[in-house]
Amino acid sequence: MLYEFLKNFPQRMKNVGLYAVLIQNSMQKTSWKQFGFAKFDEQMNLIFAVMLYIMEQSLKEENCTMDDIGAYIDTINSRYLHKEISYEDSRKLGDFIVNVILSNEGRAMYFDGYDFDQNDYHIMHISYVANRIVYLDQEVRRTSYYLTDDGYNLILSTLEIENNMKLTIHEMIFQMHLEKQSYDKAVDEIKNVFNLMRIQLQKIQEAMGKIRRNALNYSVRDYEEILLENLDTISDTKEKFQKYRELVRSRVKKLEEENINVRRLGEKEEENLENLRIIESYLNRTIDEHQKILSSHFDLKALYTRELELLSQVSLIRRFSFRNEFYDKVLENPAALENLDYFLRPLFNQEPEKVYNLNKALLYQKPSVRNEEEDIEEILDFDEEAYRKEQEQKHKEKMKQYENSLGILLEQAVSEGEISLLNLQNKIHKDEITSKEIQKQLIPSVEIFKEIMVELIRNKEIDIEKIKRERSEFIQEQTEDFQLSEMLLQLSESRFADQKIRKIEVYRIEDGNTVTFDNVQTEVGETKSIRCSNILIRIVRNEE
Repeated sequence: MLYEFLKNFPQRMKNVGLYAVLIQNSMQKTSWKQFGFAKFDEQMNLIFAVMLYIMEQSLKEENCTMDDIGAYIDTINSRYLHKEISYEDSRKLGDFIVNVILSNEGRAMYFDGYDFDQNDYHIMHISYVANRIVYLDQEVRRTSYYLTDDGYNLILSTLEIENNMKLTIHEMIFQMHLEKQSYDKAVDEIKNVFNLMRIQLQKIQEAMGKIRRNALNYSVRDYEEILLENLDTISDTKEKFQKYRELVRSRVKKLEEENINVRRLGEKEEENLENLRIIESYLNRTIDEHQKILSSHFDLKALYTRELELLSQVSLIRRFSFRNEFYDKVLENPAALENLDYFLRPLFNQEPEKVYNLNKALLYQKPSVRNEEEDIEEILDFDEEAYRKEQEQKHKEKMKQYENSLGILLEQAVSEGEISLLNLQNKIHKDEITSKEIQKQLIPSVEIFKEIMVELIRNKEIDIEKIKRERSEFIQEQTEDFQLSEMLLQLSESRFADQKIRKIEVYRIEDGNTVTFDNVQTEVGETKSIRCSNILIRIVRNEE
Protein backbone atom coordinates (compact mmCIF):
# COMPACT_ATOMS: atom_id res chain seq x y z
CA MET A 1 0.00 0.00 0.00
CA LEU A 2 1.22 3.50 -0.86
CA TYR A 3 0.14 5.02 2.47
CA GLU A 4 0.54 2.63 5.39
CA PHE A 5 -1.59 4.79 7.69
CA LEU A 6 -4.68 3.90 5.58
CA LYS A 7 -4.24 0.19 6.29
CA ASN A 8 -7.06 -0.14 8.86
CA PHE A 9 -9.24 2.63 7.46
CA PRO A 10 -12.56 0.64 7.50
CA GLN A 11 -12.16 -0.01 11.24
CA ARG A 12 -11.74 3.69 11.87
CA MET A 13 -14.78 4.50 9.76
CA LYS A 14 -16.83 1.95 11.69
CA ASN A 15 -16.26 4.05 14.83
CA VAL A 16 -17.15 7.18 12.87
CA GLY A 17 -20.26 5.47 11.50
CA LEU A 18 -21.54 4.75 15.02
CA TYR A 19 -21.84 8.48 15.61
CA ALA A 20 -22.89 9.43 12.06
CA VAL A 21 -25.85 7.03 11.83
CA LEU A 22 -27.08 7.95 15.31
CA ILE A 23 -26.96 11.69 14.51
CA GLN A 24 -28.64 11.11 11.15
CA ASN A 25 -31.50 9.12 12.74
CA SER A 26 -32.05 11.82 15.38
CA MET A 27 -31.89 14.93 13.19
CA GLN A 28 -34.45 13.60 10.69
CA LYS A 29 -37.14 13.17 13.36
CA THR A 30 -39.62 15.94 14.24
CA SER A 31 -41.22 14.06 17.16
CA TRP A 32 -38.70 15.61 19.53
CA LYS A 33 -40.58 18.89 19.59
CA GLN A 34 -43.78 17.41 21.03
CA PHE A 35 -41.75 16.29 24.07
CA GLY A 36 -40.12 19.69 24.49
CA PHE A 37 -36.65 18.77 23.19
CA ALA A 38 -36.17 21.22 20.32
CA LYS A 39 -32.39 21.75 20.57
CA PHE A 40 -30.07 19.17 19.04
CA ASP A 41 -27.82 19.31 22.11
CA GLU A 42 -30.71 18.33 24.39
CA GLN A 43 -31.63 15.44 22.11
CA MET A 44 -28.13 13.96 22.05
CA ASN A 45 -27.73 14.31 25.82
CA LEU A 46 -30.95 12.39 26.45
CA ILE A 47 -30.10 9.65 23.92
CA PHE A 48 -26.78 8.90 25.61
CA ALA A 49 -28.36 9.13 29.06
CA VAL A 50 -30.84 6.40 28.03
CA MET A 51 -28.06 4.27 26.51
CA LEU A 52 -26.08 4.55 29.75
CA TYR A 53 -29.10 3.34 31.70
CA ILE A 54 -29.54 0.34 29.39
CA MET A 55 -25.83 -0.47 29.75
CA GLU A 56 -26.01 -0.21 33.54
CA GLN A 57 -28.98 -2.55 33.70
CA SER A 58 -27.19 -5.01 31.40
CA LEU A 59 -24.05 -4.96 33.54
CA LYS A 60 -26.13 -5.65 36.66
CA GLU A 61 -27.91 -8.46 34.75
CA GLU A 62 -31.26 -6.89 35.50
CA ASN A 63 -34.25 -6.50 33.17
CA CYS A 64 -34.63 -3.27 31.23
CA THR A 65 -38.22 -3.06 29.99
CA MET A 66 -39.92 -0.05 28.46
CA ASP A 67 -41.61 0.63 31.81
CA ASP A 68 -38.16 0.80 33.45
CA ILE A 69 -36.88 3.18 30.76
CA GLY A 70 -39.98 5.39 31.06
CA ALA A 71 -39.61 5.58 34.85
CA TYR A 72 -35.93 6.44 34.47
CA ILE A 73 -36.67 9.29 32.02
CA ASP A 74 -39.45 10.60 34.28
CA THR A 75 -37.08 10.63 37.27
CA ILE A 76 -34.21 12.50 35.58
CA ASN A 77 -36.70 14.91 33.97
CA SER A 78 -38.34 15.85 37.26
CA ARG A 79 -35.01 16.17 39.04
CA TYR A 80 -32.76 17.72 36.38
CA LEU A 81 -34.32 18.52 32.98
CA HIS A 82 -37.64 20.04 34.11
CA LYS A 83 -39.57 19.48 30.87
CA GLU A 84 -43.36 19.67 31.04
CA ILE A 85 -44.09 16.02 30.23
CA SER A 86 -46.06 13.44 32.18
CA TYR A 87 -45.06 9.91 33.13
CA GLU A 88 -46.94 8.56 30.11
CA ASP A 89 -45.12 10.98 27.85
CA SER A 90 -41.82 9.84 29.39
CA ARG A 91 -42.67 6.25 28.48
CA LYS A 92 -43.58 7.32 24.91
CA LEU A 93 -40.30 9.26 24.74
CA GLY A 94 -38.37 6.16 25.84
CA ASP A 95 -40.14 4.08 23.20
CA PHE A 96 -39.30 6.74 20.59
CA ILE A 97 -35.58 6.79 21.53
CA VAL A 98 -35.15 3.02 21.71
CA ASN A 99 -37.33 1.76 18.85
CA VAL A 100 -37.19 4.69 16.41
CA ILE A 101 -33.75 6.28 16.83
CA LEU A 102 -31.56 3.46 18.18
CA SER A 103 -33.34 0.62 16.32
CA ASN A 104 -34.34 2.62 13.20
CA GLU A 105 -37.91 1.19 13.45
CA GLY A 106 -36.61 -2.31 12.94
CA ARG A 107 -34.75 -1.55 9.69
CA ALA A 108 -31.10 -2.51 9.31
CA MET A 109 -28.55 0.30 9.49
CA TYR A 110 -25.38 0.39 7.41
CA PHE A 111 -22.37 2.63 6.94
CA ASP A 112 -19.89 2.36 4.08
CA GLY A 113 -16.17 2.70 4.85
CA TYR A 114 -13.68 2.78 2.01
CA ASP A 115 -11.20 -0.10 1.98
CA PHE A 116 -7.98 1.11 0.33
CA ASP A 117 -6.59 -2.44 0.20
CA GLN A 118 -9.50 -3.71 -1.90
CA ASN A 119 -10.08 -0.36 -3.65
CA ASP A 120 -13.79 -0.46 -2.85
CA TYR A 121 -16.31 0.48 -0.19
CA HIS A 122 -16.77 -1.92 2.71
CA ILE A 123 -20.38 -2.16 3.93
CA MET A 124 -20.57 -2.30 7.74
CA HIS A 125 -23.68 -3.20 9.70
CA ILE A 126 -24.49 -1.03 12.72
CA SER A 127 -26.73 -1.98 15.63
CA TYR A 128 -26.98 -0.19 18.96
CA VAL A 129 -29.56 -2.18 20.99
CA ALA A 130 -31.12 -5.65 20.90
CA ASN A 131 -33.96 -7.20 22.87
CA ARG A 132 -35.07 -10.46 24.36
CA ILE A 133 -38.28 -11.80 25.89
CA VAL A 134 -38.41 -12.00 29.69
CA TYR A 135 -41.13 -13.07 32.12
CA LEU A 136 -41.90 -10.97 35.18
CA ASP A 137 -43.23 -12.91 38.16
CA GLN A 138 -43.12 -15.98 35.85
CA GLU A 139 -46.33 -14.87 34.13
CA VAL A 140 -46.14 -11.40 32.61
CA ARG A 141 -44.30 -11.36 29.29
CA ARG A 142 -42.18 -8.29 28.54
CA THR A 143 -39.43 -7.15 26.18
CA SER A 144 -36.09 -6.36 27.81
CA TYR A 145 -33.48 -4.26 25.99
CA TYR A 146 -29.68 -4.50 26.14
CA LEU A 147 -26.73 -2.97 24.29
CA THR A 148 -24.99 -4.75 21.41
CA ASP A 149 -21.23 -4.73 20.86
CA ASP A 150 -21.58 -1.57 18.75
CA GLY A 151 -23.57 0.06 21.53
CA TYR A 152 -20.93 -0.80 24.11
CA ASN A 153 -18.14 0.48 21.85
CA LEU A 154 -20.00 3.74 21.31
CA ILE A 155 -20.64 4.34 25.02
CA LEU A 156 -17.15 3.33 26.13
CA SER A 157 -15.55 5.59 23.53
CA THR A 158 -17.37 8.62 24.99
CA LEU A 159 -15.69 8.27 28.38
CA GLU A 160 -12.16 9.65 28.17
CA ILE A 161 -9.40 7.65 29.75
CA GLU A 162 -7.42 9.80 32.15
CA ASN A 163 -4.34 11.27 30.53
CA ASN A 164 -2.02 9.58 33.01
CA MET A 165 -3.47 6.18 32.00
CA LYS A 166 -3.41 6.50 28.21
CA LEU A 167 0.33 5.99 27.88
CA THR A 168 0.30 3.07 30.31
CA ILE A 169 -2.52 1.30 28.47
CA HIS A 170 -0.93 1.65 25.04
CA GLU A 171 2.44 0.58 26.46
CA MET A 172 0.84 -2.57 27.94
CA ILE A 173 -0.86 -3.39 24.62
CA PHE A 174 2.44 -2.82 22.78
CA GLN A 175 4.24 -5.16 25.19
CA MET A 176 1.56 -7.82 24.72
CA HIS A 177 1.84 -7.68 20.91
CA LEU A 178 5.62 -7.77 21.15
CA GLU A 179 5.52 -10.89 23.32
CA LYS A 180 3.07 -12.57 20.94
CA GLN A 181 5.27 -11.50 18.00
CA SER A 182 2.33 -9.69 16.38
CA TYR A 183 4.67 -7.08 14.97
CA ASP A 184 2.15 -5.47 12.60
CA LYS A 185 -0.11 -4.63 15.55
CA ALA A 186 2.86 -3.63 17.67
CA VAL A 187 3.76 -1.04 15.00
CA ASP A 188 0.35 0.62 15.40
CA GLU A 189 0.67 0.70 19.19
CA ILE A 190 4.18 2.15 19.24
CA LYS A 191 2.94 4.85 16.87
CA ASN A 192 0.15 5.61 19.35
CA VAL A 193 2.70 5.80 22.18
CA PHE A 194 4.89 8.17 20.14
CA ASN A 195 1.86 10.33 19.29
CA LEU A 196 0.94 10.59 22.99
CA MET A 197 4.50 11.66 23.82
CA ARG A 198 4.43 14.24 21.02
CA ILE A 199 1.03 15.55 22.23
CA GLN A 200 2.39 15.90 25.77
CA LEU A 201 5.39 17.87 24.47
CA GLN A 202 3.08 20.15 22.48
CA LYS A 203 0.94 20.73 25.59
CA ILE A 204 4.05 21.84 27.48
CA GLN A 205 5.04 24.21 24.68
CA GLU A 206 1.53 25.68 24.49
CA ALA A 207 1.50 26.15 28.28
CA MET A 208 4.84 27.97 28.13
CA GLY A 209 3.44 30.22 25.40
CA LYS A 210 0.41 31.13 27.55
CA ILE A 211 2.65 31.82 30.56
CA ARG A 212 4.91 34.10 28.51
CA ARG A 213 1.91 36.08 27.24
CA ASN A 214 0.28 36.47 30.66
CA ALA A 215 1.00 34.22 33.63
CA LEU A 216 -2.22 35.36 35.34
CA ASN A 217 -4.29 33.69 32.60
CA TYR A 218 -2.72 30.31 33.39
CA SER A 219 -4.31 28.90 36.54
CA VAL A 220 -2.51 27.00 39.26
CA ARG A 221 -4.81 24.02 38.64
CA ASP A 222 -3.74 23.83 34.98
CA TYR A 223 -0.11 24.10 36.05
CA GLU A 224 -0.52 21.31 38.61
CA GLU A 225 -2.31 19.09 36.07
CA ILE A 226 0.38 19.37 33.41
CA LEU A 227 3.16 18.83 35.98
CA LEU A 228 1.52 15.61 37.18
CA GLU A 229 1.09 14.44 33.58
CA ASN A 230 4.76 15.14 32.92
CA LEU A 231 5.84 13.19 36.00
CA ASP A 232 3.67 10.23 35.00
CA THR A 233 5.16 10.34 31.50
CA ILE A 234 8.82 10.57 32.48
CA SER A 235 8.72 8.36 35.60
CA ASP A 236 9.87 5.06 34.08
CA THR A 237 9.17 5.42 30.36
CA LYS A 238 12.81 5.71 29.30
CA GLU A 239 13.98 2.55 31.06
CA LYS A 240 11.05 0.52 29.73
CA PHE A 241 11.49 1.56 26.13
CA GLN A 242 15.24 1.12 26.25
CA LYS A 243 14.60 -2.50 27.22
CA TYR A 244 12.09 -2.85 24.41
CA ARG A 245 14.63 -1.42 21.98
CA GLU A 246 17.28 -3.92 23.06
CA LEU A 247 14.76 -6.75 22.63
CA VAL A 248 13.77 -5.54 19.16
CA ARG A 249 17.41 -5.12 18.11
CA SER A 250 18.22 -8.67 19.22
CA ARG A 251 15.32 -10.05 17.18
CA VAL A 252 16.30 -7.98 14.15
CA LYS A 253 19.89 -9.23 14.43
CA LYS A 254 18.69 -12.82 14.74
CA LEU A 255 16.56 -12.58 11.60
CA GLU A 256 19.33 -10.82 9.65
CA GLU A 257 21.93 -13.42 10.62
CA GLU A 258 19.50 -16.19 9.72
CA ASN A 259 18.91 -14.57 6.34
CA ILE A 260 22.64 -14.19 5.66
CA ASN A 261 24.05 -17.45 7.04
CA VAL A 262 21.28 -20.07 7.16
CA ARG A 263 18.51 -19.59 4.64
CA ARG A 264 16.53 -16.98 2.80
CA LEU A 265 13.66 -15.57 4.85
CA GLY A 266 10.09 -16.27 3.81
CA GLU A 267 7.55 -13.60 2.94
CA LYS A 268 6.09 -13.52 6.47
CA GLU A 269 9.55 -13.33 8.04
CA GLU A 270 10.54 -10.51 5.68
CA GLU A 271 7.42 -8.62 6.78
CA ASN A 272 8.28 -9.23 10.44
CA LEU A 273 11.82 -7.96 9.87
CA GLU A 274 10.51 -4.78 8.23
CA ASN A 275 8.01 -4.21 11.05
CA LEU A 276 10.75 -4.73 13.65
CA ARG A 277 12.88 -2.08 11.95
CA ILE A 278 9.93 0.33 12.00
CA ILE A 279 9.37 -0.43 15.69
CA GLU A 280 13.05 0.22 16.43
CA SER A 281 12.93 3.58 14.65
CA TYR A 282 9.84 4.65 16.58
CA LEU A 283 11.38 3.49 19.86
CA ASN A 284 14.39 5.70 19.13
CA ARG A 285 12.09 8.65 18.42
CA THR A 286 10.02 7.89 21.55
CA ILE A 287 13.14 7.96 23.74
CA ASP A 288 14.12 11.28 22.12
CA GLU A 289 10.66 12.69 22.88
CA HIS A 290 11.05 11.52 26.47
CA GLN A 291 14.27 13.52 26.80
CA LYS A 292 12.60 16.61 25.31
CA ILE A 293 9.67 16.31 27.73
CA LEU A 294 12.11 15.97 30.63
CA SER A 295 14.02 19.14 29.69
CA SER A 296 10.81 21.04 28.85
CA HIS A 297 9.34 20.02 32.22
CA PHE A 298 12.10 21.85 34.10
CA ASP A 299 11.94 24.77 31.65
CA LEU A 300 8.22 25.10 32.37
CA LYS A 301 8.78 25.16 36.13
CA ALA A 302 11.53 27.77 35.85
CA LEU A 303 9.47 29.93 33.48
CA TYR A 304 6.34 29.87 35.64
CA THR A 305 8.33 30.69 38.79
CA ARG A 306 10.15 33.57 37.10
CA GLU A 307 6.96 35.07 35.61
CA LEU A 308 5.16 34.95 38.97
CA GLU A 309 8.13 36.61 40.67
CA LEU A 310 8.12 39.39 38.08
CA LEU A 311 4.38 39.90 38.58
CA SER A 312 4.87 40.09 42.35
CA GLN A 313 7.56 42.74 41.89
CA VAL A 314 5.22 44.92 39.86
CA SER A 315 3.22 45.70 43.01
CA LEU A 316 6.39 47.06 44.68
CA ILE A 317 7.05 49.63 41.94
CA ARG A 318 6.17 53.15 43.03
CA ARG A 319 4.49 55.20 40.30
CA PHE A 320 4.12 58.99 40.14
CA SER A 321 2.53 61.59 37.94
CA PHE A 322 5.07 63.17 35.65
CA ARG A 323 3.01 66.35 35.38
CA ASN A 324 2.49 66.82 39.11
CA GLU A 325 5.93 65.71 40.27
CA PHE A 326 7.97 67.30 37.48
CA TYR A 327 6.28 70.05 35.43
CA ASP A 328 4.53 71.70 38.37
CA LYS A 329 7.70 71.62 40.47
CA VAL A 330 9.75 73.18 37.66
CA LEU A 331 7.16 75.93 37.12
CA GLU A 332 7.25 76.72 40.83
CA ASN A 333 11.07 76.87 40.91
CA PRO A 334 12.76 77.18 37.46
CA ALA A 335 16.19 77.27 39.11
CA ALA A 336 15.75 73.55 39.86
CA LEU A 337 16.52 72.81 36.18
CA GLU A 338 20.21 73.10 37.06
CA ASN A 339 19.90 69.82 38.97
CA LEU A 340 17.79 68.12 36.30
CA ASP A 341 20.45 65.48 35.74
CA TYR A 342 19.88 64.11 39.25
CA PHE A 343 16.25 63.49 38.34
CA LEU A 344 16.84 61.92 34.93
CA ARG A 345 19.99 59.96 35.77
CA PRO A 346 18.12 56.86 37.12
CA LEU A 347 16.21 56.64 33.84
CA PHE A 348 19.46 56.02 31.98
CA ASN A 349 20.89 53.61 34.61
CA GLN A 350 24.09 55.60 35.00
CA GLU A 351 26.56 54.77 37.73
CA PRO A 352 26.77 57.33 40.56
CA GLU A 353 29.85 59.54 40.73
CA LYS A 354 32.72 58.03 42.70
CA VAL A 355 34.39 59.87 45.59
CA TYR A 356 38.02 59.22 46.49
CA ASN A 357 38.20 58.10 50.13
CA LEU A 358 41.64 58.61 51.74
CA ASN A 359 40.75 56.42 54.71
CA LYS A 360 40.10 53.47 52.39
CA ALA A 361 43.30 54.16 50.49
CA LEU A 362 45.42 53.69 53.63
CA LEU A 363 43.72 50.43 54.68
CA TYR A 364 45.02 46.97 53.74
CA GLN A 365 43.08 45.75 50.72
CA LYS A 366 42.11 42.08 50.78
CA PRO A 367 41.94 40.31 47.43
CA SER A 368 38.43 39.84 46.11
CA VAL A 369 37.51 36.15 46.11
CA ARG A 370 34.60 36.89 43.85
CA ASN A 371 36.83 38.42 41.18
CA GLU A 372 39.20 35.45 41.32
CA GLU A 373 36.31 33.01 40.92
CA GLU A 374 34.96 35.00 37.99
CA ASP A 375 38.39 34.94 36.32
CA ILE A 376 38.65 31.16 36.80
CA GLU A 377 35.19 30.64 35.38
CA GLU A 378 36.03 32.74 32.32
CA ILE A 379 39.15 30.66 31.66
CA LEU A 380 37.20 27.42 32.03
CA ASP A 381 34.49 28.69 29.69
CA PHE A 382 37.13 29.62 27.11
CA ASP A 383 38.73 26.15 27.28
CA GLU A 384 35.34 24.47 27.06
CA GLU A 385 34.38 26.51 24.00
CA ALA A 386 37.67 25.72 22.28
CA TYR A 387 37.25 22.02 23.07
CA ARG A 388 33.71 22.04 21.72
CA LYS A 389 34.81 23.69 18.46
CA GLU A 390 37.63 21.18 18.12
CA GLN A 391 35.21 18.28 18.56
CA GLU A 392 32.80 19.79 16.03
CA GLN A 393 35.64 20.16 13.52
CA LYS A 394 36.68 16.53 14.03
CA HIS A 395 33.07 15.40 13.58
CA LYS A 396 32.74 17.36 10.31
CA GLU A 397 35.95 15.84 8.99
CA LYS A 398 34.75 12.34 9.87
CA MET A 399 31.37 12.89 8.17
CA LYS A 400 33.27 14.15 5.11
CA GLN A 401 35.21 10.87 5.03
CA TYR A 402 31.94 8.91 5.11
CA GLU A 403 30.62 11.07 2.27
CA ASN A 404 33.76 10.63 0.11
CA SER A 405 33.74 6.85 0.58
CA LEU A 406 30.06 6.52 -0.36
CA GLY A 407 30.58 9.01 -3.20
CA ILE A 408 33.22 6.80 -4.84
CA LEU A 409 31.01 3.72 -4.52
CA LEU A 410 28.03 5.54 -6.08
CA GLU A 411 30.17 7.13 -8.80
CA GLN A 412 31.46 3.74 -9.97
CA ALA A 413 28.02 2.10 -9.69
CA VAL A 414 26.25 4.91 -11.57
CA SER A 415 28.72 4.89 -14.47
CA GLU A 416 28.09 1.20 -15.27
CA GLY A 417 24.71 0.60 -13.62
CA GLU A 418 26.29 -1.79 -11.12
CA ILE A 419 29.70 -2.49 -9.64
CA SER A 420 31.11 -5.26 -7.50
CA LEU A 421 33.68 -4.70 -4.80
CA LEU A 422 36.11 -7.03 -6.59
CA ASN A 423 35.84 -5.09 -9.88
CA LEU A 424 36.29 -1.83 -7.99
CA GLN A 425 39.49 -3.19 -6.42
CA ASN A 426 40.82 -4.21 -9.85
CA LYS A 427 40.04 -0.78 -11.34
CA ILE A 428 41.85 0.97 -8.50
CA HIS A 429 44.98 -1.21 -8.87
CA LYS A 430 45.15 -0.65 -12.66
CA ASP A 431 45.78 3.05 -12.26
CA GLU A 432 48.99 3.06 -10.21
CA ILE A 433 49.27 6.86 -10.21
CA THR A 434 45.99 7.60 -8.44
CA SER A 435 45.40 4.21 -6.81
CA LYS A 436 46.67 5.28 -3.39
CA GLU A 437 44.62 8.47 -3.37
CA ILE A 438 41.40 6.74 -4.50
CA GLN A 439 41.87 3.91 -2.00
CA LYS A 440 42.47 6.46 0.76
CA GLN A 441 39.16 8.16 -0.08
CA LEU A 442 37.32 4.85 -0.42
CA ILE A 443 38.80 3.49 2.82
CA PRO A 444 39.73 6.47 5.04
CA SER A 445 39.97 4.05 7.97
CA VAL A 446 39.19 0.42 8.70
CA GLU A 447 36.40 1.38 11.08
CA ILE A 448 34.62 3.73 8.66
CA PHE A 449 34.78 1.33 5.70
CA LYS A 450 33.58 -1.58 7.87
CA GLU A 451 30.63 0.43 9.15
CA ILE A 452 29.59 1.45 5.61
CA MET A 453 29.76 -2.12 4.31
CA VAL A 454 27.81 -3.50 7.27
CA GLU A 455 25.07 -0.87 6.80
CA LEU A 456 24.84 -1.55 3.05
CA ILE A 457 24.56 -5.33 3.54
CA ARG A 458 22.08 -4.91 6.38
CA ASN A 459 19.73 -2.62 4.47
CA LYS A 460 20.02 -4.57 1.16
CA GLU A 461 17.66 -2.14 -0.57
CA ILE A 462 17.65 1.63 -0.08
CA ASP A 463 14.58 3.27 -1.62
CA ILE A 464 15.53 6.92 -2.23
CA GLU A 465 11.97 7.94 -3.11
CA LYS A 466 10.62 6.39 0.10
CA ILE A 467 13.24 8.23 2.17
CA LYS A 468 12.20 11.51 0.49
CA ARG A 469 8.56 10.89 1.38
CA GLU A 470 9.43 10.10 5.01
CA ARG A 471 11.47 13.27 5.25
CA SER A 472 8.56 15.34 3.92
CA GLU A 473 5.96 13.66 6.16
CA PHE A 474 7.90 13.61 9.44
CA ILE A 475 10.00 16.21 11.20
CA GLN A 476 12.99 14.33 12.57
CA GLU A 477 15.81 15.54 14.72
CA GLN A 478 19.23 15.58 13.10
CA THR A 479 21.56 13.06 14.69
CA GLU A 480 25.30 13.42 14.96
CA ASP A 481 26.03 9.81 14.08
CA PHE A 482 26.45 8.38 10.61
CA GLN A 483 23.10 7.60 8.94
CA LEU A 484 23.40 5.65 5.69
CA SER A 485 19.97 6.54 4.28
CA GLU A 486 20.35 10.27 4.98
CA MET A 487 23.80 10.47 3.43
CA LEU A 488 22.74 8.51 0.32
CA LEU A 489 19.76 10.85 -0.09
CA GLN A 490 22.04 13.85 0.26
CA LEU A 491 24.46 12.51 -2.37
CA SER A 492 21.64 11.61 -4.79
CA GLU A 493 20.23 15.15 -4.55
CA SER A 494 23.56 16.96 -4.86
CA ARG A 495 26.34 15.12 -6.73
CA PHE A 496 24.13 12.66 -8.62
CA ALA A 497 20.95 14.71 -9.11
CA ASP A 498 21.03 14.23 -12.90
CA GLN A 499 21.21 10.41 -12.59
CA LYS A 500 17.60 10.13 -11.27
CA ILE A 501 18.47 7.42 -8.75
CA ARG A 502 15.31 5.71 -7.46
CA LYS A 503 16.72 2.73 -5.59
CA ILE A 504 20.08 1.27 -4.55
CA GLU A 505 20.25 -2.53 -4.24
CA VAL A 506 23.07 -4.41 -2.49
CA TYR A 507 23.69 -8.15 -2.93
CA ARG A 508 26.26 -10.52 -1.46
CA ILE A 509 27.94 -12.43 -4.30
CA GLU A 510 28.35 -16.07 -3.26
CA ASP A 511 31.14 -17.01 -5.71
CA GLY A 512 33.83 -17.82 -3.16
CA ASN A 513 35.89 -14.74 -3.98
CA THR A 514 37.15 -12.41 -1.29
CA VAL A 515 38.29 -8.81 -1.71
CA THR A 516 41.50 -7.68 -0.02
CA PHE A 517 42.71 -4.11 0.49
CA ASP A 518 46.27 -3.74 1.80
CA ASN A 519 47.98 -0.93 3.70
CA VAL A 520 44.83 0.52 5.25
CA GLN A 521 45.08 2.81 8.28
CA THR A 522 43.01 2.41 11.43
CA GLU A 523 41.77 5.29 13.57
CA VAL A 524 44.67 4.76 16.01
CA GLY A 525 47.26 4.87 13.20
CA GLU A 526 47.96 1.16 12.74
CA THR A 527 48.37 -0.36 9.26
CA LYS A 528 46.23 -3.40 8.44
CA SER A 529 44.78 -5.38 5.56
CA ILE A 530 41.03 -5.70 5.03
CA ARG A 531 39.54 -8.94 3.74
CA CYS A 532 35.78 -8.95 3.08
CA SER A 533 33.15 -10.69 1.00
CA ASN A 534 32.43 -9.62 -2.55
CA ILE A 535 29.25 -7.56 -2.80
CA LEU A 536 27.36 -6.07 -5.75
CA ILE A 537 25.94 -2.53 -5.74
CA ARG A 538 23.21 -1.94 -8.34
CA ILE A 539 21.57 1.37 -9.28
CA VAL A 540 17.89 1.46 -10.30
CA ARG A 541 16.80 4.67 -12.00
CA ASN A 542 13.32 6.16 -12.24
CA GLU A 543 12.83 5.16 -15.87
CA GLU A 544 13.70 1.49 -15.20
